Amino acid sequence: MSRKGKFPIPLPKGVEVKITGKHISVKGPKGTLERDLMDGITVKQDGTQLIVGTTNDDPSLSKFHGLYRSLINNMVVGTTQGFETKLEMIGVGYRAAVQGNLLDIQIGFSHPVKLPIPAGVTVKIDKGTALSITGIDKQTVGQFAASIRAVRPPEPYQGKGIRYAGEYVRKKAGKAAAAAKK
Repeated sequence: MSRKGKFPIPLPKGVEVKITGKHISVKGPKGTLERDLMDGITVKQDGTQLIVGTTNDDPSLSKFHGLYRSLINNMVVGTTQGFETKLEMIGVGYRAAVQGNLLDIQIGFSHPVKLPIPAGVTVKIDKGTALSITGIDKQTVGQFAASIRAVRPPEPYQGKGIRYAGEYVRKKAGKAAAAAKK
């Protein structure tokens, strides 16, 4: 049995859960999220909490037991509080702007990079270089933040690039430092 999967999911006030067969829908103050459940996973509402279980004690279902418990918990948290990921752009002339449903990033390439903003995700830009990505679906927010970071990941010699807020980039010594040791 999964250790994570056996914990109940608390339901805050204002959250409605509908379970129909292999489909679960969570509606909260920030929006609605839906997900299909795989065969062998069951969800039951017990008052103000949800209990995720399996239909049998098959060891192959144990890993999905904890996964679906986490996915459903993220649905509940997302519809009540939402998720936020912050990115920083480090480099001379690096800046970003939101144009309609496109994120326009200028990061030292000969051309601007335009990324489509997924539905349900909002991007706020502070001082041109600090990005805040918010939404109710944790997977969509995280994936969009990762795709922005992948355009120009931080490089280890000068630290330029796009990084998560608070991310530590270990810097390497360049050729000059290596030549001085000889």
